Amino acid sequence: MFADRAKIFIRSGKGGDGHVSFRKELFVPCGGPDGGDGGRGGNLIFEVDEGLNTLTDFRHIHKYAAKDGESGGKRRCHGKDGESLIIKVPEGTVIKDFESGKVIADMSGENRREVILKGGRGGQGNMHFATPTMQAPKYAQPGQSAQELWVQLELKVIADVGLVGFPNVGKSTLLSRVSNAKPKIANYHFTTLNPHLGVVDLEGGKGFVMADIPGLIEGASEGVGLGHDFLRHIERTRVLVHVVDAASTEGRDPIADIHAINKELGSYNSELLKRPQIIAANKMDAIYEEDENPIEKLKAEFEPQGIKVFPISAVSGQGVKELLYAVSELLQTVNLSPIIFDKEFDLRSLVEKQLPYTVEVTEDGVYVVEGPRIEKMLGYTNIESEKGFRFFQNFLKDNGILEELEQAGIQEGDTVRMYGLEFDYYK
Repeated sequence: MFADRAKIFIRSGKGGDGHVSFRKELFVPCGGPDGGDGGRGGNLIFEVDEGLNTLTDFRHIHKYAAKDGESGGKRRCHGKDGESLIIKVPEGTVIKDFESGKVIADMSGENRREVILKGGRGGQGNMHFATPTMQAPKYAQPGQSAQELWVQLELKVIADVGLVGFPNVGKSTLLSRVSNAKPKIANYHFTTLNPHLGVVDLEGGKGFVMADIPGLIEGASEGVGLGHDFLRHIERTRVLVHVVDAASTEGRDPIADIHAINKELGSYNSELLKRPQIIAANKMDAIYEEDENPIEKLKAEFEPQGIKVFPISAVSGQGVKELLYAVSELLQTVNLSPIIFDKEFDLRSLVEKQLPYTVEVTEDGVYVVEGPRIEKMLGYTNIESEKGFRFFQNFLKDNGILEELEQAGIQEGDTVRMYGLEFDYYK
């Protein structure tokens, strides 16, 4: 089965902790602080690999993590930076936040490499916290936490033209005739399980990439059959070619088939119905002269809507050249810039999401502020020093904690408690 979706867990590296140490040298009984900084955590990077065309590799490995930065050492030694992790994906892969479904990045067009999660900063050693009044600080800054996220990878095939239609109408046969693609062809339903791409070269005309999009049946937009697995591949195409069995060799009505396919396309994504369309009335070699001409019916139904009908035979090649030149001309009327999905997910929110805090009021009127973000800050801040207290005040302001306290109704003189630290609130 063609793998075009995968759910994986990704994590950047944690920053290394700063180190607490003091110089110990002969005849220097009270050496100053010399704790080194921690190394930066590795980044989590996605990169396009031209040799890949499926997401099969992600079926067996579901967790990917960059290396953590090393802690700092004595004698001002800096910890080693963590190694970044590069994840290779095929072109056309869209990375989405699994929880919200929002687009994080689209690995298409000029976007060949992107840092998705940044490694945590290394913490500063105690040598940075020495002041005239605090010459021997016994604390250091811990490394910044790693960023982590469950993401959904979706491969959306990049093609100019998409062949759509019900199974067994000749899409694979047409693609194999006009391009270098070699799809498997047989006379039974759901032969094609993989989207196939082919490059169409035209004499005196501009070539284009054509894709056979399989799996479309009634109910596809609701996930029936293979619908959702392949509808996503149509989203990048600029022109849609309806391939229908004009001879009704299996008793199908080609006009009803086109309406049914358009209904599924519109239900999945209404923007798809705005794409230019052409009808390839296939299997003309199976229509006998004494039969009623189905081409005239197709033209009467769709050409008033601006959708041209081309009678063809994918087996014999009849009418195929005319169809391809019409498709080429239609492509010149649409925007030729790559269809890239815009970013919707703000990765900066991850840090705040993973380090929350709460503001609560006790029965005796004390405002309690707690949470990983607060505890982390207090772990490396010396409130007793002037520099540390100023940092503490700025932290409360910059992170919106003071504003939230005011929204909770705090007044001047009220008590605020944070992990054993109590102080009176004044503006």
